[in-house]
Amino acid sequence: MTWMIIRLILSLAFVAGVLWFAARVAKKRGLGMGNGLIEVVARQRMGRSSTVSVLRVADRVLVVGSTEEHVTLLAEMDAEIVDEVLAEAEDERVAAQEARRAAVAARRPVPALEAADDAPTSQIPLPALPGVPGARRARRPVPAAGNGLVAGSVFDRAAWTQVVEGLRERTVRR
Repeated sequence: MTWMIIRLILSLAFVAGVLWFAARVAKKRGLGMGNGLIEVVARQRMGRSSTVSVLRVADRVLVVGSTEEHVTLLAEMDAEIVDEVLAEAEDERVAAQEARRAAVAARRPVPALEAADDAPTSQIPLPALPGVPGARRARRPVPAAGNGLVAGSVFDRAAWTQVVEGLRERTVRR
């Protein structure tokens, strides 16, 4: 047991040493480090191998089209206009995020309705059997609505538990 722990620690130390060495080599070669002179403001794919990029080079903003073989200057833009558009896009993103939060808050259950947790299931009638007049299916238990943000969604644990129990009931040999 002790030998396994020692081997584990030595293996981790070896991997950490390799990563440290690779980081030093990359730093010496200048890989992965920007000097702040060129900044990609936005990028949009136009096809399988073509993109349009907006680049900020020092105080100039360039619109560049690129494919696997070529890079072409499409336009030069005013930096102030680009800054204004980016600020508007950020404001819209923040407003949309606040709207989503408000919608989630509105879906939360009312505290007065949370007392219904005493009865975990309720009985709902099912529609009549087709072709048999007056015949009705048996009532089946349905779990009560859960609380929280994930109630009724695919992330609801109670819903998945009910599905698994239903499958177990159907697959049990009798």
